[in-house]
Amino acid sequence: MTSERQHPRDRGIDRAPTHRQPTEPPRSGLELWVPNDRSRESLISFVECVLVELTHADVGAEYRSSNVWGVKRTQYTVAETTGQLFRKRHYDERLGWHEQTMSRQDVRDELINRLARPTSLATNQSHTLPVEEPDTFRVKPTWQLRTGRRTSER
Repeated sequence: MTSERQHPRDRGIDRAPTHRQPTEPPRSGLELWVPNDRSRESLISFVECVLVELTHADVGAEYRSSNVWGVKRTQYTVAETTGQLFRKRHYDERLGWHEQTMSRQDVRDELINRLARPTSLATNQSHTLPVEEPDTFRVKPTWQLRTGRRTSER
């Protein structure tokens, strides 16, 4: 006969967490192509995971779209410690960098809408050359994000 109250050891729960090295960093797999076949609910869950990673790890997220005029990048990083404000940096090869601060809710809504698009941003352009690469969205360490600074400025 078992009691309803089990000892934590019997349930496989350790009182003191062991510090194991994960085989892959937590942000692995936080990558998505546009267009994709995910449901809206799946995209909402994905974006929530991304926002948690941005808030709790030294990572940023980048949406990248290529077209005949060059690459466009939109990067998101946390702007303050509570995770309620984010920095959005947009880069267009023709116009350079533009930066703004956004609320968590605005970033969430923007990412969900952007990742739910049925076509790549590049295919919406009026040009004759075909777009060969889909738009990509990735979470990566902040040091890997392009900052617009020259290497000598680091």
